[in-house]
Amino acid sequence: MQSMEGEHAMTPADRFRAAVDRRDLSALDDLFTDDIRFYSPVKFTPFEGKPMVLGLFGVLLRKFEDFRYIGDHTGTAQTSTDGSSADSAVLLFRATAGGKEIHGVDLLHFDDAGRIKEFTVMVRPRSAVHALGETVLAGLVEDGLVPAPAEQ
Repeated sequence: MQSMEGEHAMTPADRFRAAVDRRDLSALDDLFTDDIRFYSPVKFTPFEGKPMVLGLFGVLLRKFEDFRYIGDHTGTAQTSTDGSSADSAVLLFRATAGGKEIHGVDLLHFDDAGRIKEFTVMVRPRSAVHALGETVLAGLVEDGLVPAPAEQ
């Protein structure tokens, strides 16, 4: 990718990556639509709405170790919500969570204003999905975003 001068030349995906690199939740707030949907690899139904998704990102940025993006692809893709085609970006990442090495993909769908309206995460291997789920759930409970699971 060519060197770009200033924030103006940055794509929405570039701005998202920069906000994550800086661990900047206020910048993420500006990049998300109010009705953003976040599809997790460990939960069938999406997390919905900016307050919940920002809370989730607070947990992710705190709990992931050595998180880094390693590549990206841009284009268009159908969204899950209405099947329409939207500008999108695929960001490849590596990280560690719960002691497990994670290899993953973030799929971002943008609205006409360049804000993220849908966010899907896919990770491998399966052991990393399990560790990620436990780590994120613990963080969401700590932050009061979800109730503690019932003891079995």
